[in-house]
Amino acid sequence: MNLESPTISVSKSPEDVFNFLADIKNFKSLMPENISKFEVLDEDKFLFALKGMPEIILKKKEVIPPNKIVLGAAGGKLDFSLIANITEVNATTSEVKLDFTGDFNPMMAMMIKGPISKFIETLATSIPKSI
Repeated sequence: MNLESPTISVSKSPEDVFNFLADIKNFKSLMPENISKFEVLDEDKFLFALKGMPEIILKKKEVIPPNKIVLGAAGGKLDFSLIANITEVNATTSEVKLDFTGDFNPMMAMMIKGPISKFIETLATSIPKSI
């Protein structure tokens, strides 16, 4: 399953956006209002839960400054990645798009597609307000 957020324009350089997203504690400010738990486990890993959903642990898997950060599921039964792609528009403006990729059975994919799409859209649209 592959899902994409809208491409969001941010009035910051790619380096600023990258540095913000590379610091995982900043993800707390991007989370939707229905978050029930957020906990930084170490400098590369955090746990979060949305109301009515199981806890999810995300870990930094790949970092390519200043254009890409890959967060992946750390443990649990679900294997997925959340990829932040940062593109320079000019020295003071960037575009960010979040991609979600996961390997799910068709029933699971059908159940989570809507909530995950809304989740990554909320994360992406929160970036300009949070930096």
